[in-house]
Amino acid sequence: MTLSPAQILDHLSRLDIGTIRWNEPLSAHCSWKIGGKADVLVEPVRVEQIVNLIEFLADKPLPLLVIGQGTNLLFDDAGFRGVVLKLGSGFSRIEIDGLFIRADAGLWVPQLARLAMRAGLTGLEHCIGIPGTLGGLVLMNGGSHRRSIGENLRRVEVVDSDGRRRVLDRSECEFSYRHSALQGRGCVIVRVELQCAAGTVNAIRQEMVCDLRERRHKFPRKCPNCGSVFLSTGEMHASVGPPGKIIEEAGLKGLRIGNAEVSRQHANFIVNAGGARSADVLALIAQIRRQVAANIGFDLRCEVRYVHPDGKIMPADQAGV
Repeated sequence: MTLSPAQILDHLSRLDIGTIRWNEPLSAHCSWKIGGKADVLVEPVRVEQIVNLIEFLADKPLPLLVIGQGTNLLFDDAGFRGVVLKLGSGFSRIEIDGLFIRADAGLWVPQLARLAMRAGLTGLEHCIGIPGTLGGLVLMNGGSHRRSIGENLRRVEVVDSDGRRRVLDRSECEFSYRHSALQGRGCVIVRVELQCAAGTVNAIRQEMVCDLRERRHKFPRKCPNCGSVFLSTGEMHASVGPPGKIIEEAGLKGLRIGNAEVSRQHANFIVNAGGARSADVLALIAQIRRQVAANIGFDLRCEVRYVHPDGKIMPADQAGV
């Protein structure tokens, strides 16, 4: 018998999958504070609960979306017609053993950096100011100051789209700049093993303090935002400079569509000035790209991902308006 979407959602309430919320506003689960309602949002605390959910949905027509704190996502105003799996604070255990760190994918990245510092482990200083969870950081091979988390990764445990648990080593992740092969697997990152080097606590702390001080000076903090919107590559730096500089030189600081605005503090940030919609952000991204292309012939690409109501995830520059 084929179940209707309503019947599928009803069956979810009978499974051991964690905390379940119905018709959950996605604006409460992303740093941009934008997005309509998801049909259901699930927060597990054990890997077995993730397996249960994936196995149940394997032959069902409802899409599954995996998120952390939503710091790099733009949800649509129409919400999400499926199941959102959120790895949050209930999925944030961590163990430190010598030079090795094993942590759940829901661990807050700045907390990871601080705990590494307290243990005298160096290599993760660049992560101290990155908002988001470890799973998302690994998925995007995120980092700062031209560093990436993939440099420290040894293994990652995932649950594949068929519900199987697997452990992948670093080479299987195929890390490149702000990208990993994990993005195309349809898997859920559940646990990560990192290797650091021995360092001096005071030196590590000082580097982190300097990083946070620089971020407070450069980046907007008062209005909701997703961090850097456009990708900054080595090729871009060498030829035309970083995205913030390019956008500022195009005279676009303060450009506003609806309630989405190019930050007056840093031009590679788009802030929610109050009640912004996903359509406002997408239109602003498109306008920035057109203007930059007209000025210098350079095609800006987005780091931030747009989530369509039907489950498709894509760089925001590919979403259209």
